[in-house]
Amino acid sequence: MLRLEAISKIYRRPGAQPVKSLEDVNLNIEQGEFVAIAGPSGSGKSTLLFTMGGLMHPTSGDVRFGDTLLYDLYPAERSQLRLRQIGFVFQSFNLVPYLTAIENVALPARLAGKSVEASAEAARDLLAQVGLATRLAHRPAELSVGERQRVAIARALVNSPKLLLADEPTGNLDGGNAREVMSILAGLNEAGLTVVVVTHDPTVAERAKRIVHLVSGHVLRFRAQQALA
Repeated sequence: MLRLEAISKIYRRPGAQPVKSLEDVNLNIEQGEFVAIAGPSGSGKSTLLFTMGGLMHPTSGDVRFGDTLLYDLYPAERSQLRLRQIGFVFQSFNLVPYLTAIENVALPARLAGKSVEASAEAARDLLAQVGLATRLAHRPAELSVGERQRVAIARALVNSPKLLLADEPTGNLDGGNAREVMSILAGLNEAGLTVVVVTHDPTVAERAKRIVHLVSGHVLRFRAQQALA
């Protein structure tokens, strides 16, 4: 489904030494996998996730999404591919503060051209799926942090993506909410969705079926013995 070939990312700032965030990374994500990308702060995890999702152009190398070279697309084409085929979940939720939960979830569907009615119906169903059927009219400030992350997950799913990318999805959550969010992601994977999670937390990484360790921009890989239920 997703193939990264010799990916390097170098940050250059005037008057400063170049910083290598990723160096010659090769990684395949197969359809239906649940993969955790684990490593300490500064190891390049988020850079890798943003690169594989078409959000950050690598300095060198190719990213293939199916048969498509992501960074051979025009920016507008890449944006449309992300909108329809890749869902994103972020540590800071990235919800629109003045929209309700149902409006936040419906927004990507409206951007993809679905009707108001179809978008609202899909959003309502997804919010019920993540346990928020009674919170549809609440704005982010009226929700707990765990509820906000569940709204963000529902939003990421509204266009039925082929791939879900989550950047530290439990980073702002307490233990109970973190376990709930990871259970939702594991359930989505069991239903057939390909899921990639970036995390610094070993207990989160252990929920995945494969762990990719990233150290100073280099990949070390091993398959987890058993994904936790």
